[in-house]
Amino acid sequence: MTAPTLELDIDPVWPASTDWEDIAARAAEAAGRVAGELAHEHLLVSLVMADDEEVHALNKQWRAKDKPTNVLSFPMLSREEVLAAAAAPNAPGMLGDLILAHGVCTREAAEKGIAVEAHAAHLIVHGLLHLAGYDHETGEDDAAEMEALETKALALMGLADPYAAN
Repeated sequence: MTAPTLELDIDPVWPASTDWEDIAARAAEAAGRVAGELAHEHLLVSLVMADDEEVHALNKQWRAKDKPTNVLSFPMLSREEVLAAAAAPNAPGMLGDLILAHGVCTREAAEKGIAVEAHAAHLIVHGLLHLAGYDHETGEDDAAEMEALETKALALMGLADPYAAN
C-alpha cells in the first residue's frame, strides 16, 4: 500500500524532539489504507506544520475567519479529479496543501487528554480526507462517513477513536 508523497515544512515551534515526518508518513499511509484514492505516491501534498499566527492569517484571508484553527485544507483537485488521478497510476497530481497550527493543536490535545502527536496525526488524516473530497460539513451522512474513515485510519496507527464519548 502506498500513500501520497508529503512535502513537509516544519516551523521551529513544533518540538524537534518529535519525529513529525514519521508521524505524518504513518498518518498518510493509514489514510491511504482506508480511502484507496489516497493510496498513490504520485499524489503530492504540501504539509506545513505552522504556528498559530500563520494559520490565523491564512484562515482570515481565505475563509474570512479571524482566528486560528487546528488544520486548514486547500484542495487543488476536485473529487472527480482525485478519483481520476488515483485511477491513472503514473499521473502526478498536486492534491493540495495542509497547514496545522501548533498552539491550537497543543491546546486541543491537552483538553482531550491525549498526546499532541496523536492529535496531530488525527488532524493530518482529517486534512488528507478533505483533500480527497470528503466533507463533514455537507450533511450528517457525509460527516459520519468521514468520521468512520478517520477512526479506522487512527486505529491502524494504534490510536483511540477521537469521536468516542469519554
